[in-house]
Amino acid sequence: MANIFDLFRQIETKREETGPITYLVVGLGNPGAQYTTTRHNAGFLALDYLCEKYGARTDRARFKALVGEATVGGVRVLLMRPQTYMNHSGEAVSEAMRFYKLDASHVIVISDDISLEPGRLRVRRKGSAGGHNGLKSLNEHLGTDEYPRIKMGVGKKPNPEYDLADWVLSHFSDEELTSLKESLPTLAAGLEKMLGGDVDGAMQICNAK
Repeated sequence: MANIFDLFRQIETKREETGPITYLVVGLGNPGAQYTTTRHNAGFLALDYLCEKYGARTDRARFKALVGEATVGGVRVLLMRPQTYMNHSGEAVSEAMRFYKLDASHVIVISDDISLEPGRLRVRRKGSAGGHNGLKSLNEHLGTDEYPRIKMGVGKKPNPEYDLADWVLSHFSDEELTSLKESLPTLAAGLEKMLGGDVDGAMQICNAK
């Protein structure tokens, strides 16, 4: 009997997993093991956590990205890791948007932010790229900056003269990485609010941290 019950559970799971994709959840970063723990890859680190939490894997190559489907807060989403390198992230996201016929308001982008300390989060409904080349590419390819985003703090430059590219491609210290990872359950809770259409609720959860 146990095998029959297992079969029924598998059937129900497949039914749940075949619903239409209504949101893209995009973590920004650079492909390659050498970038895994760099500041610019905070978005990829967030997707690692989301995959683990929601039982997904971003192991399919599609839309110039590694993608995987998941149910997050009852909503079917496509988790995306663009493989175009940061400066061309918009190419991957725009392809997926066209395929699923989604509006930019249904694209949630997770990116690094050097104005926030590691462990701090900020939810925004829209906004300029603010010097972030990945967001700049998204704005160009999507034709708008009106898409929601979750910004993850990665720390400010040690001094004004420090080269920005060198800073975002530098690796987190162990302490910084711990702080960032401790913020991920809060990020997931905020994401669920956003997927439910409650961006204000997501701000209350994430921006207070």
